[in-house]
Amino acid sequence: MSGGASVDARKQNYFNKLNQLLEEYPKILLVNADNVGSNQMQKVRSALRGEAVLLMGKNTMIRKAIRMILEKNAQLEALLPLVRGNIGFVFTKNDLSQIRDKIKSLKVAAPAKAGAVAPDDVIVPKGNTGMEPTQTAFLQSLNIPSKINKGQVEITVDVHLIKAGQRVGNSEATLLTKLNIKPFSYGLTIKHVYDNGSVYDQSVLDLTDEELLGKFRSGVANIAAIGLTIGYPTIASLPHALVHGFKNVIAVGLALPDYSFSQLEKARAILANPGAFAAAAPAASSSAPAAAPAAAPKVEEKKEESDEDMGLGLFD
Repeated sequence: MSGGASVDARKQNYFNKLNQLLEEYPKILLVNADNVGSNQMQKVRSALRGEAVLLMGKNTMIRKAIRMILEKNAQLEALLPLVRGNIGFVFTKNDLSQIRDKIKSLKVAAPAKAGAVAPDDVIVPKGNTGMEPTQTAFLQSLNIPSKINKGQVEITVDVHLIKAGQRVGNSEATLLTKLNIKPFSYGLTIKHVYDNGSVYDQSVLDLTDEELLGKFRSGVANIAAIGLTIGYPTIASLPHALVHGFKNVIAVGLALPDYSFSQLEKARAILANPGAFAAAAPAASSSAPAAAPAAAPKVEEKKEESDEDMGLGLFD
């Protein structure tokens, strides 16, 4: 009975801790902990202390804990489909990119184990191996060209031994062990990011502020273009629609000599004496070449057709 009570108490403590973290921290990095040992996990926790909190647990317990507080925070439901595999949570209030970079830096080198799936390509460099001449047959079985040099086996060319995603064979693992090569590095792998209810791939953290602003501007431009094309008003398309509509009002007003309002009179003044308005504009440069005034008529013609003079500029 005492053993069962102890297990129930540990489960309840875990639920309480996870619920507290979910309520306290708005940002979570979901990490995969395959091939990460307990000693390495402890080093990660120590490195993140004061900046983030790492919590692992059984997936069933994590899902149950999340469901327990969905009434308080329905946004957490987005986490449920992501709780699969050897998953863990890194809770933080700091910049996600900085925490991600710190986690990536905490990987450790590891030997290639037979049967494991290679996370990276493995290249065996050419050169002296330190192996005895009796090992040449072993290298030949792996189709690795070699020769004897000063009583030791020397690999003559770089050899692409294992490709990423390929399972490591017994012979490949043995060779890498003989050469004292630890080709892989393992650590927590970030899979997804949770940020105030939004879930996205960790690759989004690589985007700079300039790239994000560029994508936002492109999206706004696309929305404005679609709205103007189908005649549906949106916040993005409305300013353009107003300018185009006002141009039409000005065009109709210019065709009616007895009709007048202040912006229409400004347009008539521009058309009657465009040179006067061009002269009032600030000079492009005090050191402009003498030939610049000759190009003034072209500038005036463009100015007559600009949105500023025929649209928004008329509201000044």
